[in-house]
Amino acid sequence: MRGYYAAVSSSPLPLNYPNATKPERTLVVQPKLAMFKILLMSLIVSALALSGGCVYRANISQGNLIEQDDLDQAEVGMTRVQIRFLLGTPMIDDPFHKDRWDYIYYLKIGRDDATFKRWVSILFENDIVIEIRQDQELAPGL
Repeated sequence: MRGYYAAVSSSPLPLNYPNATKPERTLVVQPKLAMFKILLMSLIVSALALSGGCVYRANISQGNLIEQDDLDQAEVGMTRVQIRFLLGTPMIDDPFHKDRWDYIYYLKIGRDDATFKRWVSILFENDIVIEIRQDQELAPGL
């Protein structure tokens, strides 16, 4: 038993260890390694945090782009065929409202709200235009 207690109470380094007489060298190396790990981890975390906010958002263009010149040419009394030739196929051709065509367009650049919005409704009666509603308000958060 006596040898067991003597071995436990002796210095933590064996006598044949190269730096057994200078334990302060091992104590100096460990804090440098710990500081290096902390610095490395903080650099990785900050790089991930900065790169997370730089995600590219593509521009979104939805609907029928209607030029103002083409819209100015649309008149009350034109037929469906003439309107389709002039403005193109409507964005919304509702089967429940066959006498109404809606042309909607918006352009959203990146993370910003839509920079350009347009909503035009054309109302028909017996396949003849009876009313053209321009510049209707779209949802503000679009």
